[in-house]
Amino acid sequence: MSKVVVFLNLTLDGVLQGPGRPDEDSRGGFKYGGWAAPYADPNMGKTVGESMATTGGILLGRRTYEDFYGFWPKQKNNPFTDVLNNSQKYVASTKLKEPLPWMNSTLLKGNVPKAVAKLKKQSEKDLVVLGSGKLVQSLMEANLIDRYILLIHPLVLGSGKRLFAIGSAYTTLKLVNTEPTKKGVIITTYEPGEPPGVNV
Repeated sequence: MSKVVVFLNLTLDGVLQGPGRPDEDSRGGFKYGGWAAPYADPNMGKTVGESMATTGGILLGRRTYEDFYGFWPKQKNNPFTDVLNNSQKYVASTKLKEPLPWMNSTLLKGNVPKAVAKLKKQSEKDLVVLGSGKLVQSLMEANLIDRYILLIHPLVLGSGKRLFAIGSAYTTLKLVNTEPTKKGVIITTYEPGEPPGVNV
C-alpha cells in the first residue's frame, strides 16, 4: 500500500496561499503572492527531487492543476517540467471534465477521499500532494495523510488561506526530521501522532 505525502510551503503563521508567483492566487484580496520565491535554496530543490523520486502519482486540486498546467509545460530546460509532464496526475474537481488537457492526467471520480483511499491500496509508490490546500484539508479529515513535508518560511503574513484553519479537527503529529536551509527555511517532516485522548 502506498503513502499519501503532503508537500507544502508554509509561513510561520500557517499561510499556504500563493507561494510561487505574484499572480498565483489573489482570492480574498491576498496581496503577498510569490512570498516563497526569495527563500529558494538548493536544499529545497534536493528535497523536492527526493520526494518525487519515489512517487507513483501526484494528487492535485483543480486550481493547482490549472495553475501548474498554465505554467510548467512552458518552462524549458527545467528538470521539474519533465517530472511533472511525465508523472501520473490525479485531479480532484467537480468542474473539470475528461479528457484533461495535460498529459498523464486523470480525473478522480465520485467521493475524493474514497477515490484516494482506493489509489493507496492499488499503488506501492507514494502519492504526493502538491499545494492544493482544499484537497489536503479533505484528506486530513478522512485520516488519509501519512506524511507531511512542510517547508516553513521565516515569514508572517497575517492574512491568506491557512493549512490548519480555525475549526480544524484536533490533530497530533510526530516530528520525524528537520533540516534548516541557509535562508532560514526549516524543512520539517511530520507523521500522524497518537490519536487524541478521550479527555481532549
